[in-house]
Amino acid sequence: MAADLTQNKPGLAIALKLSAVFLFMVMAALIKTISGHVPPGQAVFFRSFFALPVIVIWLWQQGKLSQGLVPSNLMGHVWRGLFGTAAMGLTFAGLGLLPLPEVTAIGYATPIFTVIFAAVFLGERIRLFRLSAVALGLVGVLIVIAPRLSIDADEMTTAASLGAMMVLVASILRALVQIHVRRLVQTDSTAAIVFYFSVTASCIALLSAPVGWVVDTPAFVWVRPEAWVVGLLITAGLIGGVAQIMVTSSYRFGGAAMLAPFDYASMIFAGLIGYIAFNEVPTGPIVLGAALVIAGGALIMWRERQLGVDRSKSRPNQPPAGTP
Repeated sequence: MAADLTQNKPGLAIALKLSAVFLFMVMAALIKTISGHVPPGQAVFFRSFFALPVIVIWLWQQGKLSQGLVPSNLMGHVWRGLFGTAAMGLTFAGLGLLPLPEVTAIGYATPIFTVIFAAVFLGERIRLFRLSAVALGLVGVLIVIAPRLSIDADEMTTAASLGAMMVLVASILRALVQIHVRRLVQTDSTAAIVFYFSVTASCIALLSAPVGWVVDTPAFVWVRPEAWVVGLLITAGLIGGVAQIMVTSSYRFGGAAMLAPFDYASMIFAGLIGYIAFNEVPTGPIVLGAALVIAGGALIMWRERQLGVDRSKSRPNQPPAGTP
């Protein structure tokens, strides 16, 4: 079994992290492009299944394939897969109903909910400073989703409201994923966590196909997509696999505390890609709310660093906050 070697190369670490964040945004844009052509479950399957070859080749080159194929806590991976796959499916559904910058902004709520769940499920203590940061972040989330809380006869307004709720629930589920990963790293290697998430997500997403035979709604019924849609789906899976490897590798060359703030570069990329590809312009509430959520998350990360809380165990296995 190859040893985990780390090197202090902050420039390379930041480059890898920013590249991963950008690729995750490109992947989200591809999923948004085909959202009206395939159901979310089918998109999740392509995203997860076609990331597997990339991940397997990477693990083999790293000499960690045996670690990835032998889990110590199989049920932990199953639960992580259930929550993670549900979060991915809801995010993909939300991408079809909301602008990309708005989905990204709501997704920033994940670290906020992670702190809350860490207190509830892991017994971590939340003092006044972090509690204030959580409150600040939640206010930011409310500002972002407030325009979407009204449901009326306008079909587009109702769809946008549903999309906002989906992405918010996805953020909560991703926070639960973080809690499960914090437990998994105590028994399983990073290689196993990365590999088995793609495996379980592929299997769980595949199970959504027969659901469509019973529940005859576009949200579940798998279709035979056109060739260009298949091409974009496969590309999204491959990009997701490469981005996962990049974000994992970045922690080999730099510390988690140093790299964590670069997750928020996704808002810049989301704004640029949303404007160029979909003619989307972030609204005032989105910018203000995102700024407050980012401020709350940054304060939490700074405080945890001051308290000596090592986030490096869980963060390498997760996509940047706000990304599928």
